[in-house]
Amino acid sequence: MFNSMLTVVVGGFFGDEGKGKLVAYLGLADDVVAAVRVGSVNAGHTVVWKGVTYKLRLIPSAFVNSKTKLMIASGALVRKDVFLSEVEALGVRDRVFLDRHAGVIDEEHVIREREDPNLSGRIGSTLQGVGAAMADRVLRRLKLAEDYPELRPYLIDVSEVVNDYVDRGFNVLVEGTQGTFLSLYHGTYPYVTSRDTTSSAVLSEVGLGPKKVDEVVVVFKSFVTRVGEGPLDGELPEEEVIKRGLIERGTVTGRARRVAPFNLELAKKAIVLNSATQVAITKLDWLFPNAYGVKEWGKLPAEARRWVDEIEGALGVPITLIGTGEEVEHVIDRRRELGYL
Repeated sequence: MFNSMLTVVVGGFFGDEGKGKLVAYLGLADDVVAAVRVGSVNAGHTVVWKGVTYKLRLIPSAFVNSKTKLMIASGALVRKDVFLSEVEALGVRDRVFLDRHAGVIDEEHVIREREDPNLSGRIGSTLQGVGAAMADRVLRRLKLAEDYPELRPYLIDVSEVVNDYVDRGFNVLVEGTQGTFLSLYHGTYPYVTSRDTTSSAVLSEVGLGPKKVDEVVVVFKSFVTRVGEGPLDGELPEEEVIKRGLIERGTVTGRARRVAPFNLELAKKAIVLNSATQVAITKLDWLFPNAYGVKEWGKLPAEARRWVDEIEGALGVPITLIGTGEEVEHVIDRRRELGYL
């Protein structure tokens, strides 16, 4: 169990870094009492647990721990159909909670986005209605979760409950959304999402003050991917992506992800923007196939350890968690040896 109580997990690139897998792992490894999800349905998190693949759009990825309470923050935007279907599919009705002030995306928001040529074309939006709903929230005309009778059985004050858990010394996990450089303020504007995605914003969505945080884990993939438009330094041509076996598709959109090698300069900036205390690297096995499924640092192939050591040295922040496969438990956890447990 963490010596600390509150851990925030955020993406360091353009989303799709494997936050869902890491949150699921930490939910189990640290036996968290509550996991809180921010963001909205335009960001999907994939969890592979005991051979079953779960593609989540709202429920926190720590659902794999049957004792963890699952919460959706007041700053989040939900779609009723997605929320209710995920609750039933996962069988978590008795431990899912929704902040009464979470915003609700209606069909009109989806229609407005799909009719906007700027969003559907140049920006490359996922067209899930999130931006339109965010605009309505700023204009103070968006309906909230408390306005819908079918959502009322799930409603609580998430900020009040989470702050109480932290104050009482329980482990709490906050799951960020998308990636640092899709931030509305710090990303590659205008090719960004409709909210800030850095750790500070994640805390704001939940209703937690910055002094409550103990660990900020920034997650990077062993290579960079991006869905949709916008700059991507070092982008590889499609034939090279295929040759290297780095083909991926977005969880929500199904669109092919553009690919570039690991970007140290972006990673350094993400560490600063998020006040990272730890770094996680996922999909190491995609660069070093003989690292697949390894769970101990000493059993990694020498070339993989050298690569991690070089990245860690350049970033100046400990790489404490390393993903080596698709399963939740395919993780090398170095926190104890590095003094974090």
